[in-house]
Amino acid sequence: HGLDISGQTARKLAPDDFSRFDLILAMDRSNLRDLKALVPAAMRDRVHLFLEFAEGKVGDVPDPYHQGPEAFASVYRMIREASEALATRLDARLSAPDSGQASSTM
Repeated sequence: HGLDISGQTARKLAPDDFSRFDLILAMDRSNLRDLKALVPAAMRDRVHLFLEFAEGKVGDVPDPYHQGPEAFASVYRMIREASEALATRLDARLSAPDSGQASSTM
């Protein structure tokens, strides 16, 4: 798909990430459970399942690692579409008159 991600690396979540970031999105329910076990109670509203938060869909983003090229293409499309929906949602939220306030309903 022409995306150069060679400069990106995965890393383990750090405890201060919950205060550093307004939004932490898990790609699957297993990771969401792990995150919710770590997040301080006062910051639980920052942790969400990616597809549910972005598009209101219930479900996980599957891991295509041991599958063929079509699985990667399918997951790419899924993530792209959800990311576009997420960007639209965040843009609308930032454009709202009260955009300076964080919201647990975001």
